[in-house]
Amino acid sequence: FRNAKMAADLGELLVPYMPTIRVPRTGDRVYKSECVFSFDSPESEGGLYVCMNTFLGFGREHVERHYRKTGQSVYMHLKRHVKEKATGAAAGAVPRRRNGKVFLDLELNRDFNGEDYEYEDEAKLVIFPDHFEIPLPNIEELPALVTIACDAVLNAPSAYKKQELESWEEEIQVSRHARSLRQLDNGVRIRPSGWKCQKCEMRENLWLNLTDGAVLCGKWFFDGSGGNGHALDHFKETKYPLAVKMETITPDGADVYSFEEEEAVLDPHISEHLSHFGIDMLQIFHYLSLSLPESGMKLKAVFGSGYTGVKNLGNSCYLGTVIQVLFSIPDFQRMYVGNLQRIFDYSPLDPSQDFATQMAKLGHGLLSGLYSKPPMKSELIEQVMKEGHKHQQKGVSPRMLKALVSRGHPEFSSNRQQDAHEFLQHMVNLVERNSAGSENPSDVFRFLVEERVQCCQTRRVRYTQRVDYCIQLPAPIEAATNREELVAYETKRREAEENMQAPPDPVTARIPFTACLQAFTEPENVPDFWSSALQAKSAGVKTSRFSSFPEYLVLQIKKFTFGVDWVPKKLDLAIDVPDFLDLSRLRATGLQTSEEELPDLLPPIVLPEDTRGKGMLNQLLQMSPEIDEAAVMQLAEMGFPLEACRKAVYYTGNMGPEMAFNWIIAHMEEPDFAEPLTLPSEALMDPGPSTSESPMGGTPPGNSPPEESISILTSMGFPRAHSIQALKATNNNLERALDWIFIHPEQQEEESDALSDEADTQPNDNAFSNGNNTHSDSTLSPDRGASGPRVKDGPGRYELFAFISHMGASTMSGHYVCHIKKEGRWVIYNDHKVCLSERPPKDLGYIYFYHRLSSS
Repeated sequence: FRNAKMAADLGELLVPYMPTIRVPRTGDRVYKSECVFSFDSPESEGGLYVCMNTFLGFGREHVERHYRKTGQSVYMHLKRHVKEKATGAAAGAVPRRRNGKVFLDLELNRDFNGEDYEYEDEAKLVIFPDHFEIPLPNIEELPALVTIACDAVLNAPSAYKKQELESWEEEIQVSRHARSLRQLDNGVRIRPSGWKCQKCEMRENLWLNLTDGAVLCGKWFFDGSGGNGHALDHFKETKYPLAVKMETITPDGADVYSFEEEEAVLDPHISEHLSHFGIDMLQIFHYLSLSLPESGMKLKAVFGSGYTGVKNLGNSCYLGTVIQVLFSIPDFQRMYVGNLQRIFDYSPLDPSQDFATQMAKLGHGLLSGLYSKPPMKSELIEQVMKEGHKHQQKGVSPRMLKALVSRGHPEFSSNRQQDAHEFLQHMVNLVERNSAGSENPSDVFRFLVEERVQCCQTRRVRYTQRVDYCIQLPAPIEAATNREELVAYETKRREAEENMQAPPDPVTARIPFTACLQAFTEPENVPDFWSSALQAKSAGVKTSRFSSFPEYLVLQIKKFTFGVDWVPKKLDLAIDVPDFLDLSRLRATGLQTSEEELPDLLPPIVLPEDTRGKGMLNQLLQMSPEIDEAAVMQLAEMGFPLEACRKAVYYTGNMGPEMAFNWIIAHMEEPDFAEPLTLPSEALMDPGPSTSESPMGGTPPGNSPPEESISILTSMGFPRAHSIQALKATNNNLERALDWIFIHPEQQEEESDALSDEADTQPNDNAFSNGNNTHSDSTLSPDRGASGPRVKDGPGRYELFAFISHMGASTMSGHYVCHIKKEGRWVIYNDHKVCLSERPPKDLGYIYFYHRLSSS
């Protein structure tokens, strides 16, 4: 009778909330291992509250906020009690659980040794605002719907598991085209990097057709990623059935799609099919032994604010090192941690999908010291009593941020090792994109580069500017101070290889930093230079200087290269990078009085053949130049497409196969690389400069540029109307749009307004161009107008404060650590371990971070 009364009471209590209680459906993510605002978990003192409607998890101090914002009253409270086993307990015993069906899929905290600890799990329903608690399981007393919902939440898989991919793996069948696939012997060889669609500018979601080697963008494929559908269009034209997704190629296989069968398929002969185009799957991820800096030393662990490590999720150290450096910069601290409460209060209903919220969460975790506490005295005594037992630094897990920032990215969403420099660029891009209308902390990295191009024949010059965030320094091996030692090592290595002996110990090339800087500043040849003074191809050289100096300077050493066999290789270098750096002598000077500018003319536009009349075609044929067919055949014998060889010889003025070969190497990535040579017909009709009104220029008037591209440009400080005009004039290509803005800094106000009205009827509320950002006004470059990007110019004197090092054979393997100078001491961050660094290996870094010294 008592149980029946209790069941009736609980049923009546839950009746008002029944419409808000949901059973997780397929695709719902249940966040029952970590709070979306903090790193609280079921093992935390206050446990974790899971909303029974949204299935988001909240720590004790954040659950009230969600209740007030949504009115959702019913939460499941999860608590894990971790206890040390009683003396004499059998090692490896099965952990005791108070309730058998609780937390069946909850990941154990790996900081605890399962042989020394046991776990007791506890769950209950909590009804807000009165905090009425109902212990679980309570099958007999609870309504059936509530029981089903609770059971589903408790047994739900991790929010980060890819259930869809697992189900696909069971259903994918071998393609009927795999065994008899015909591959054209057309000489196509796929480069190891720099891919882009042959028909558009897309560099992601690219597919390699296994018949003819065409690299094209995808659309509507089984992974749901987008594109312009050129791979599908290619199949409709050619009926070549199989394509492989470029970003998924590993030694274990690759994602293959059959257009004819309209589904993802297996290709048992994928290795042979890829090798036809020069791709060696087995060599792509070749590992060498690691050499961790300061390995073998007993380093002193440090704790507290700013000394919290980042857990490695499996090949995620590239993310951890970049995040550690970013949150050592005051601007990032102020933006995300200083505004923590405002960001949390105004977060969307699903904070796990909000960039600012997840950055604030991770920044607070690193800087608060809550997750980096030194051991208590009692623990220290216990450590002495237990030999070999050490207090483990836990660190924070970046799992939620990684899932967000890598979503849709073919590389960062995988579990493979990635390039820390590429991830830094990715993060800066995300910060830019998510800072529209507010302070942009990545302003500290932005600077302007002045590029001076000179026509070698006329000696006339052109000055342009571009935005950049990082300086890439070449590492000239020929400048190594131990060249004799390197030559001797190479001789021994070859001898050992010929005699089938073990190779000698590798020798590190020691290159002076001054040589790297000198190589960066030296003039470089401009491939395929078109002189507007001559209105013809000519030789040109380019030099780069700083138009402005950033507040924080990022230097990347070019340590990585690719072999012709697709094997990524790392150069073994040591560079004496200085603690203090003065780049003042590299400040740009602009056009000099003794220099004469090149005319502001653009190369003639090449029109497709189907847009020309017969008369124009005959005129072009009459003007066909002499082409050295012997040089063409010499290049074609190397395996390059015949039409590409003809263009190379033509554009280098029949100056020999060597010059033509250099042209081919510089233009292999262009979408029209292998298309037939077409002459500049537009030059016959109009010798003047081409504009966006030409048949091939710009975006059609009815098509507005993507809002995302507009936001990226406006976040850099460009006016919205000017950004729209630049994107329209360059077919929505961001890189070309930036160049266009610098070439056309002054536009008629009426024209800009008309373009803005035509492209976007929304009001222009861009805070950057309206000067609402008071934080950076005082540091803006004085010569930057309203149409220029926002830069924090100042003296070019810097001090080193951080560097990221890589150990391993390539960016696709190995391990990253970072060193950061804090409170006058160098600290090494190696995943979750944070220690004082005794001998920071500054000469072995990959990415270096400098902060500007004050003018005083």
